[in-house]
Amino acid sequence: MKFYSLLLIVSLFLSCTKKEEVPLPPAPLSAVPAANQLAWHEMEMNAFVHFTTNTFTGKEWGYGDEQPSIFNPSDQYDADQWVRTFKETGFKGVILTCKHHDGFCLWPSKYTEHSVKNSPWLYGKGDVVRDVMRACKKYELKFGVYLSPWDRNHANYGSPEYIEYYRNQLKELFDAYGPMFEMWFDGANGGDGYYGGKREKRSIPGSTYYDWPGTLDLVRSMEPEIIFFSDAGPGVRWVGNERGVAGETNWNTITPDTLYAGKGGIEKLLNEGDENGTKWIPAEVDVSIRKGWFYHAEEDALVKTPEQLFDIYLTSVGRGSTLLLNVPPDRRGLIHEKDVASLKGFRELLDTEFANNLVKGKQVYSDNYRAGSDQYHPNNITDVDKNTYWATDDEVKTSNLEIQFDSVKTVKYVVLQEYIPLGQRVKSFTISILQGDIWEPIYNSSTIGYKRIVKLNRPEPCNGIRITIEDAKACPLISNVEVY
Repeated sequence: MKFYSLLLIVSLFLSCTKKEEVPLPPAPLSAVPAANQLAWHEMEMNAFVHFTTNTFTGKEWGYGDEQPSIFNPSDQYDADQWVRTFKETGFKGVILTCKHHDGFCLWPSKYTEHSVKNSPWLYGKGDVVRDVMRACKKYELKFGVYLSPWDRNHANYGSPEYIEYYRNQLKELFDAYGPMFEMWFDGANGGDGYYGGKREKRSIPGSTYYDWPGTLDLVRSMEPEIIFFSDAGPGVRWVGNERGVAGETNWNTITPDTLYAGKGGIEKLLNEGDENGTKWIPAEVDVSIRKGWFYHAEEDALVKTPEQLFDIYLTSVGRGSTLLLNVPPDRRGLIHEKDVASLKGFRELLDTEFANNLVKGKQVYSDNYRAGSDQYHPNNITDVDKNTYWATDDEVKTSNLEIQFDSVKTVKYVVLQEYIPLGQRVKSFTISILQGDIWEPIYNSSTIGYKRIVKLNRPEPCNGIRITIEDAKACPLISNVEVY
């Protein structure tokens, strides 16, 4: 009898100390981000820099016949000031326009005479690409490049020889100025140009002329983890406008072969993505702090205000995209004082509006979490750890997350984030607030993605907040909720 009593005690002890069996994580969806795309999402805000002969001619698109001598910043030129300003105002990377459509190169390229080496600036010894690259290293920002495929200066544009020229310049840039996190190129191709003195219009078959697969393979051989931006990716896609507005519905997935020249509704497709897209190609929101992409003195009174920049932040980062904000240096070679003031005011707004997270570390209730396991507990959404998340059982696509306050709090913003390494899932959600004993729905929308920032129509006093996942492609995974 004593022997059996001992066995019972041991059995009870082992059962009490047995570790919880953690259920398998949810299966990933068919389209998920690669590691470099995840890193890109987390950057959230990057700066774009346009600075070339156009800065001194007053044009937006140079014709290609500009003399290199016109590019001549003053002794105040300071690329450090550009990057320091971006660092202080919260940007994580800089993409420099190394060559725009006019073909003028901001580095002393050995493949053309149309570059800074033939400018009086610094007696032909200047190198803007080098200076920005070094400043990025100094201030710990990532560095990227835009090299326009269209070149209105080059005599061989439109022929196979130009493709060799373009690739040689890419080799120059990546060999001398790497590492780089993003390569940017747009769809402006062919048309009127100087073309080495020919002064004619050249039309090219844009989909085949550049042999983009070969060019991208070349770049990957030098920078394997680089992100490629173009209209349809393959790394990130254009958002379909230059107003700073991602879609209220914004899927990170899209099917690239659904995008082609002349396709109707292409801007809507780029803006919203495709719920059933086969590839993870998120939208990048490019917009300028000024009316144009290059500095023009007459636009000094048109610099976007801190409040306008904050609104753009909400319609870009706040809709699951990354913001690429263009800030062009002036003729001195400095970010203009008005642009600096606006950026600093924007930073102050961000810091003020998102200063006090009301739910950090708070207890969270849900009507379902995966197999009742702590690994997927709803408290994971308030632990400020991007690697933990709340998940439901596989068959559950609708569920609630509730957080109650100790006293009445006034809510203005709700931040939601999905655990996107396993794919974007949420198709619709509702936010409700607790007023007395009643849950009042106050907001309903569609996608969440990497980040969704909901600004309420007016600040709402309440005793709690509820997030209802109304529908999802698969069991929802929420990694973070913040309330301000």
